[in-house]
This record gives sequence, structure tokens and C-alpha cells, in this order.
Amino acid sequence: MKKIFILLLFISFISSTFAQQFIIKGKITDNQKQVIPFTTIFIKGTTKGTSANKEGEFVLKVNKGKYDLAFSAIGFKQLVKSVEIDKNIELNVILSDEVFELKDVVVKSGGEDPAYAIIRKAIKQRKKYLKETPPYTCEVYLKGIQKLLKAPEKFLGRDIKKAGQEIGLDSNRTGILYQSESQSILSFLPPNSYHEEMISSKVAGGNRSFSFNRATELLLNFYENTQEWNGLSNRPFVSPIADNALFYYDYKLIGTTVENGEFINKIQILPKRKYDPAYRGFIYIVEDSWRIYSTDLLMSKESNINLLDTLKINQTYIPVTRKTWMPSNVKLEFTGGFLGFRFGGYYVGVYSNYVLNPKLNPKDFKEVVKITKEVNKKDSIYWSNARPIPLTKEETSNYIKKDSIAKRRESKPYLDSLDKVNNNLKFGKIFLGGYNPRNRFKKEFYHIDPLLPAIFFNTVEGFGINYGASYTKRIDTINNRSLSLKGNIRYGFSNKLFNANTSANIPIGKKLNLGLRLGSDVLDLNDNGTLSTFGNTINSLFYERNYSKFYQKKYGEANLSSRLPFGLSANVGLAYQNNKWLPNSSSYAFRNDPESDYTSNNPYVPQSDFLLFNEYQNFNINASLSYNFSSKYVTYPTGKFYLPSKWPVLTLKYEKAIKNIVGSDANYDFLSLGIRKSNIKLGFYGEFDFSAETGKFLTSKNLQFPDFNHFRGNKALSFTPGQNQFLFLDYYLESTNQSYIEGHAEQNFKGFFTNKIPLLRKLKLQELVGFNYLSTPHLTDYKELYFGLAYTGIKVFYGFAFDGNKQMHSGFKIAYGF
Repeated sequence: MKKIFILLLFISFISSTFAQQFIIKGKITDNQKQVIPFTTIFIKGTTKGTSANKEGEFVLKVNKGKYDLAFSAIGFKQLVKSVEIDKNIELNVILSDEVFELKDVVVKSGGEDPAYAIIRKAIKQRKKYLKETPPYTCEVYLKGIQKLLKAPEKFLGRDIKKAGQEIGLDSNRTGILYQSESQSILSFLPPNSYHEEMISSKVAGGNRSFSFNRATELLLNFYENTQEWNGLSNRPFVSPIADNALFYYDYKLIGTTVENGEFINKIQILPKRKYDPAYRGFIYIVEDSWRIYSTDLLMSKESNINLLDTLKINQTYIPVTRKTWMPSNVKLEFTGGFLGFRFGGYYVGVYSNYVLNPKLNPKDFKEVVKITKEVNKKDSIYWSNARPIPLTKEETSNYIKKDSIAKRRESKPYLDSLDKVNNNLKFGKIFLGGYNPRNRFKKEFYHIDPLLPAIFFNTVEGFGINYGASYTKRIDTINNRSLSLKGNIRYGFSNKLFNANTSANIPIGKKLNLGLRLGSDVLDLNDNGTLSTFGNTINSLFYERNYSKFYQKKYGEANLSSRLPFGLSANVGLAYQNNKWLPNSSSYAFRNDPESDYTSNNPYVPQSDFLLFNEYQNFNINASLSYNFSSKYVTYPTGKFYLPSKWPVLTLKYEKAIKNIVGSDANYDFLSLGIRKSNIKLGFYGEFDFSAETGKFLTSKNLQFPDFNHFRGNKALSFTPGQNQFLFLDYYLESTNQSYIEGHAEQNFKGFFTNKIPLLRKLKLQELVGFNYLSTPHLTDYKELYFGLAYTGIKVFYGFAFDGNKQMHSGFKIAYGF
């Protein structure tokens, strides 16, 4: 069925190509000769149309014949022009301001504005119009422009003028940063399945790039109770005709006008409370049917949006049939700024040539987006004939400039000149930032660690250095796959122990990755991690708290990983390890704390360096399989990628240590099953995350502490959080060689409460409530309950820990991670 549909589209394209077409072009202004940007132009009785550009200019291609052209712009009276076409013509249009009249309306003091009656009827019809959209296909043209409007001369010591000229900005550090166009065929299957196939894509200065515009992402459905604005707002915004809209909005009827024989009510909407997630502006409602005719809405900082100062939302509907209205034009226009930079831009979409109730195959909708590598190969002649919205002079100039820059920047002399500047070795790079020489023409990148962060202290090695370097070679730009090699040396000045290791990641084909690791290292006894190296250094030297415990591992490991079809990911590995426990060798500290003293490197015997385990060898095989229940995917030139599912991810792991292979002493079998799900949307109440895992050592004939199942505990005031994090659990004492059940849950209210407190509202704090659970044979009923606030990567908690009904710990904790 899909092949038949594509064939019909092809026949239609061929027919239109060979039919003689003529061009109608012109400019749209108001009575004061001011341009009217983004005016909608449609052929009456059809869904074929276009939009004017930002300068009011339009182009429409038609066959020979007579046409009634409808010109519509929000705030202006629709104008219908009858034309007979047998040659190219220029048609300049003047639109008059729309006049909205209030007739026979008397609002008494303290009475309700008549807008409320209209809105109540629209709310009553909301579900009907939400569900009545039939299957359809349409053509979509999208254009996106992002501009830098203002910039400081320097930022963090960098010359912004020079950097701007390298990317095509003018001498005032302003100009277009991003410009793209795309054409797609969009298909819809009720209730909420979309398939989008991109036909063409063009990005200024990106000969190999693809537009990230998506037809579905620009569509906004105000018949839904709320609209999600991920990244822009922590909270969903309430539709002006949501079931509970009267709690969020005040309404005022501006007046009524007639268009296409329909009475259109213009209603002003204002948030009842400035800080609520509510729009302001105007909504236009059709009399009698009470459907949305168009929207002219605004989101602003008053509603606590992120990144932007304002976002204007214009959406216009057209009748495809008498009972079915569909979006024709959508425009998002934005402005924002930070740290002296000002930016703005717009995204506009034209949805046309609707076909209702086509024969669609539900199986095709498993593929949500399809973009092939031929999409960005269309030349300038194609685009001059295909784009429905003409380019402005600035946009035309930007394409020429950016494409010229891109071509020059791909040349070897230019890349070598950039590398020469970058590869200049400076004192600050050696000690603080790291040295990153590169050869971009050969796609080779190097990294050498900075010296200062490589220095550490712990009681096992004393002061030491952990220093490394890496090499990356991009070998497949289409599939974004690289060969990487890393090397590392580590030396403890107190115990005189030297370690060195190397690793490699080798792509095999398009989907497989081979990982190889060889050498020796000093590692944390808890493979889930405790404190960071820096955190342990500070706690040791300043407070004599050596929380982290270490051992030496000599190893050779290999693993093969791949992303499989249907949302499956698999990993299989072999490993040989020689593990040796290490005693403390240093008790140095910057100051002697009478209330604290170093403990041994044996977590079970803190007063004495009693041997935790004898040196042993472990040869093991391990495998893991995860499944995210995803049946939908996107197809890019780089391959097929399955989308996250609404269902949780399941993970199955198995590890077996085999005795008497290459001298192996270890002998055990371990199996675990986990389930997790992040970012579960709960509307105004934020997001919910949870994870749970159970595991068991099926056999444990010879099992030493490094191979126990460990948990991510915490004893410090501040820490870097990790997956399945506990707040008060000991780092090592609750590790198990038997069975366990572990669970974590966290609710992020995304400002639901703090947004109602004036002094806290502007901080955009997010409220957190969480629960952690652990059950092992040793610790049968351990629970943590906490609450706190989050702000830009920093979380402050106050929590309680219980063993059964007995409280064990309580206090503040600070987590940081950006």
C-alpha cells in the first residue's frame, strides 16, 4: 500500500512538472505601505497555498486558469482576488485592518464578559474536535532562521568580532547564525501516529548537514488540554480552551467579524496570575461551530520560561471540508538573551495539499521520520523552483556567504591554519586545561591530560599522579563512528606502586563495537564508585576521612557490543583479572583533626590493616541484554534509531567466573534483572523517575570482595550523584555475596510549589521528593526518604534513613553534577 501511495505521488509530480506552470508573485502591505510578513495565501476551494516571507513577498505557482486567491493575516481583513492566469503576473496586495464589532452586547458592572459564554462552548466542543481528525497526508515546507542581534566585543577573553567573522557575521557581530529549509510528506493516522518523510533539506554552510526541523514538532494542538514545551518550560502550558482554562485565564470579547461567510469572534486572553503557565494574546473562535479559527499567542518571562524572553505563536486553520479544519500556517517567533548576547529568529511551516482518508498502512507508522542521504543533494535550481516562500535578500546573501565559508573551511590550507593556532602549546594547557592537538583534515584528534588535576592523595598510595592521553580517528562520518585509543599511567609516591593500562574502541561494520582493555590499575573496591578522586583527596588531607578503599587489578578484557533491532542492546565480554588487596602506606594530612582519624583500607576492620582477601585470579564471561519495548524508530542517513518507549527499560545481566582456566581461582554465577524509567510526564506535577533491580549469586564457591554486588552509597556531605544513588548507605559494609532487592524513586515537581512563592519564583527552583530501598540478608529493610530543591545541576536534600522502624541517619546532603 505504501508503494502504491508513493507511486501516486510520483505520477502527480510528473504531471505537474510537464503541465505548463505560471508564477504569481508580489508584495503584501497595509494601508500605510508597511509590509505584512508571513501572510497566508491560498487558492479558495483547495488546500494549495503558500506564505509570504518576512518582507511580505510571495510566490505562487499555478497552471493556466481562473483562480480566487485568499490573502489572510491575523489582525487584517481577508482579501479575495480573482485572477485569470495565462502568463506570469505580478500582484501587489494591500490588506486593511480587520474591524471587529461589538453588537447588542451590554456588560453590566460586575457582570461576565460575553467572551466567557463563547469559551465555555469551545471547551465543550474541545474533545470532539480533538478526536474527529481523520487520517490524512499533506505537504509541509519548513524554514528556520536564528539570528544574533547583539554581542559583546569580547567574551571570556575571546575576540567575538574575529570569531563572528569566521562564521559569517558582520563587523557589528550580528547576522544569521542558522538558516535551513526542508520539504516533507506528512502522514497522520488517528489517534496520534505520524510518519514524516523528508524530501529535501538545505542548511546554510552545511553541505553535509540535514535540517533538524520536523513538521510534527512545529504543529501545536490547542485542542489538547496542555502543550509540552520541553527545555523551554518546566511546566506544560494550559490551552485557552482546556477543561480547566477558566481557572487560569481572564477573557474579553474584542468583537466579531465575517470571513468566508463565517462569524469570527476575537477574544483576548490574559493569565489570571502572571506566574502561571498560561499564554496571553488572542484566540479566534468560529461562531456556532465553536472551533478554533486562528491563534495569536505569546509566552514570556512572566510565565517563567527558560532561555527566551518571548515566544510568539501564530497558527491558522483552513477548512479542508466543511467539517474538517486543518492547520495551514504555523509560525514561532522568538527573542532572548544572556551574558550580553541577544538573539532572535523564527520558524515557519506551510501545510498544504491535504488528502483526507487516504489508504494508509499502520505498519508504516512504526517509522516516525525518514531522512535519506540524498535529501541534501538538491541544487540551487531545484530550490528556486520548489520553495513556496521566497528568500529575502538577507537570506539569499547568507546562503552564498555561508556556503562559500563552508567550502573554504573544508580545504586543507584552512584546516591546517586553524590547527596551527589550536596546536600551539601553552603553559595553561599543560597544567589546567589539557593539550588537544588535532589534524582536522585527516580527522585525527589527540588529548593529553592536564597535570594539576592528575595529582591526587589517598592513604593507600600517598600522593600520586594519574596521567593519560588519548587518540581519536573519525573513520565513518556518515554513521558518526570513530576509532579511539587511550593510555594511562599511575604512580603512588608512598607505596612506590606503578601501574599502566591501555584501551581501544574499534568500530566493526555499522553496528558493532569491539572494546579492548589491557594493563593494571588501582581501583575502588566498590565498582559502582564512592567519592570522586578529588573529593576523596580533599576529605583525606583536610579532615582525615579516607572514605575510599582500593585494590590493584591487573587485567585483560574484551567485549563486543551492538544495538539490535526492536529496541534491543546487547553486550558480551571476556575478562581475566589478577586482584590484590593493598594496605595503607601514608597517614599524612594537612592538619590533625582530633575528632577524626584515618581508618584502614579494610572496611570491615577500620582500626587495623587486616588482610581483606588473598591475591587471586578471576576469569569470567559476562553478558547483558536490555530491551526498551520500542516499536517506533527514525531513519537517518547514519542508520535506524529506535525511539524511547512509554514503557520501562528491562535489563538482564549474567556473569560466570570459571575456575582453573588460566589459573583462575574464582568460581561463581551471578544473575540480575532490572527495570527503570525516566522522565515520566505527570503534567503540572512534573516528572517521575524510578528504577528497581534484583539479583542473586546462584553459586558462590569462591567469591572475593571485589566481585560482590556493590551499591552506590554516600557518607560525605557533598557528592557527585550516580545511577541508583543512596544518600546515607555505607560505601562497602552492605555489599553482598548473596541476594538483594534495590529500588529508587524520585518525583520532580518542576516548580509546582516554588512557583507560587514570590521570592523563589524567579530562581526557577525544582522541588524533589525521593525514596530509596534496599534489602539484603544482612540489611533486610533499609529505607531512605528525602526532599529537597534543585537548581542548574545542584541539588540540596534533607533526608532520613531507617533500618526497619529504627532511624539510623538524618541530615543535609548536596549533590552536584552539570
